[in-house]
Amino acid sequence: MSTPSPSPLDAPLSELDPDLGRLITQEEARQRDKLRLVPSENYAFPAVQEVAGSVLNNKYSEGYAGRRYYEGQQNIDEVERLAIERLKTLFGCEHANVQPYSGSPANLAVYFAFCSPGDTVMGLSLDAGGHLTHGHKVSISGKYFEAVQYGVTRDDHRIDFDQVAALAREHKPKLLWAGITAYPREVDFDRFAEIAREVGSVLVADMSHISGLVAGGAHMSPVGRAEIVTSTTHKTFRGPRGGMILMDKVHKKAIDRAVFPGLQGGPHNATTAGIAIAAKLATRDTFKDYAAAVVTNAKTLAEGLLSAGIDLVTGGTDNHLILCDLTSKDVPGKVAAQALDRAGIVCNYNSVPFDTRKPFDPSGIRLGTPAMTARGMGTAEMTRLAGWIGEVVAAPDDEAQLSRIAGEVKDLCDQFPAPGVPSA
Repeated sequence: MSTPSPSPLDAPLSELDPDLGRLITQEEARQRDKLRLVPSENYAFPAVQEVAGSVLNNKYSEGYAGRRYYEGQQNIDEVERLAIERLKTLFGCEHANVQPYSGSPANLAVYFAFCSPGDTVMGLSLDAGGHLTHGHKVSISGKYFEAVQYGVTRDDHRIDFDQVAALAREHKPKLLWAGITAYPREVDFDRFAEIAREVGSVLVADMSHISGLVAGGAHMSPVGRAEIVTSTTHKTFRGPRGGMILMDKVHKKAIDRAVFPGLQGGPHNATTAGIAIAAKLATRDTFKDYAAAVVTNAKTLAEGLLSAGIDLVTGGTDNHLILCDLTSKDVPGKVAAQALDRAGIVCNYNSVPFDTRKPFDPSGIRLGTPAMTARGMGTAEMTRLAGWIGEVVAAPDDEAQLSRIAGEVKDLCDQFPAPGVPSA
């Protein structure tokens, strides 16, 4: 019996598509040789990357475990059950849906489960640190629903709970969103829950940025305080690029129906497996140490930036992120972010509360410590990083200085291997 010849289509990527292979190699080098400070980025656990590229990608699994529309689900059902049960144990919730493709689809499923077009919803405004899907005017959440936005106070830039309560009493929103993307303080879910109960709103906590901190005990948990909790599964959680919705049993049917068949077809099974392994690893003491170190590193970095004369929104941080206001430096956030990138320090430019500049050319930069902490960096490295950032902000056009710092950054990165990224 002759042995079948391998198909030319099954050749390695480097042979099939050298252009794409080159780009991936270049991205590996970038993630290995630069300091990644974007707060929503991280290094997924190597085991997560392993399952993300597994044969689970080959299976279509429309429906839920035990109730699929395709045969051959024996293993897939168990993968999804594992992910659900591990999240329930980790976060102490009664049910979890692990099928949303990411955080924004998870949030859209909540709208679909509870709202009709034109219903009133409330969320933190984008310029105050909220997310597009919490009712911003350019998002479907602000176009299909009557979105009311609350903000922060002018004096300390913290969530204005007097305003939240007043707006909630006036508008009685169907959904009250409590969630952040650029707010550097702990979210007081107890206060939100009190207001939601008073006006009869469903409280939805979007913990996408802080799910890993919640899992590790470094941030107040919204579970048990909010009826619905949504999240991405990467960021501080270090899982795959996916989404999850945690809830009590009362809302299980509505949420599950909203996700499927309401919004999606078959789930991404490799992503589900990545969520399962990330949830397992998040129960370990080493992950709790990681979550605590993320916060400690952020506080240390914030102190160093203040010492370098850089203004911080709210004056510091309680979580994983820092928002710098460069107005007093007369350096636009976009200019600073691009200069930092040339110096090997990757962040994003970001609006600050009451910003007078446009969102695509704002006054601030947003920094975070999850990825650097995943590499094993600590407070000494954060202090050094603060000094580099201060130098770049002071002279963003000094290319010789940027080149010198980039070399020093590379030397530092060589001492702390990036998890899951091949060595040079």
